[in-house]
Amino acid sequence: MIDPLHSELLAIALEAARRAGDLLRDGRPADLAVAATKSSPIDVVTEMDIAAEKLITTLVADRRPHDGYLGEEGALTEGTSGVRWVVDPLDGTVNYLYGLPTWSVSVAAEQDGETVVGVVVAPMRGETFHAVRGRGAWASGAWAGERRLACRPAPPLDQALVSTGFNYVTDVRAHQAEVAAKLIPQLRDIRRGGSAAVDLCDLAAGRLDGYYERGLNAWDWAAGDLIAREAGALTGGRPAERPSRDLTVAGTPGVFEPLQQLLEDYGAWHD
Repeated sequence: MIDPLHSELLAIALEAARRAGDLLRDGRPADLAVAATKSSPIDVVTEMDIAAEKLITTLVADRRPHDGYLGEEGALTEGTSGVRWVVDPLDGTVNYLYGLPTWSVSVAAEQDGETVVGVVVAPMRGETFHAVRGRGAWASGAWAGERRLACRPAPPLDQALVSTGFNYVTDVRAHQAEVAAKLIPQLRDIRRGGSAAVDLCDLAAGRLDGYYERGLNAWDWAAGDLIAREAGALTGGRPAERPSRDLTVAGTPGVFEPLQQLLEDYGAWHD
């Protein structure tokens, strides 16, 4: 049975993500400036990042004024409806600054603490990914119409292509590089795309076999996590835990558990 509330939330998420994506793609100035810094000088907040979040918060507040909101650029509203929006208006900020195509807008809606809708728009790739809990994951892009997403059949771990990301804090990034160096001989190879949301969607689309990263916030993975799971992936954090800042892991069945165990053995969740 289709929940009309979930359909409403999906429609809002799609509109908000697409409009923010259009703003970011079409409004990117040639002399893009840094408006502020985040956790370190490497991690930047752009003027367009802030503008995209304002567009999304305004749209959501207009359509559903009683909902809560958690956004990367500081927007925080408690809400009274039981619905909370978790939004990253620009996932892959450094890629965006440098003119690289792998960046996205990520919009998720939670109901009573569980993610029920996820949308990720990657404007420079011309792709939109979306999922509603229990209704599968779907994408539109270079192919005609929408297609349902499904993970690749699980290969042996030594044939798995796995993506990851690195923190902006130098000491943390150095430890992550040590973990990656231990993992590489165990896998086909490692990729580093620069957008957690896109990586999770690429897993859902069968372009990757696994993904992991330390230091993510809820807005980084909320939408992509649901899309990956609805495409048949398994997701989590450390063994028996949910995704968290300590560790986020996702993979096709057959890759997820051995990858998660290796990350635990290598101490991927701590310095």
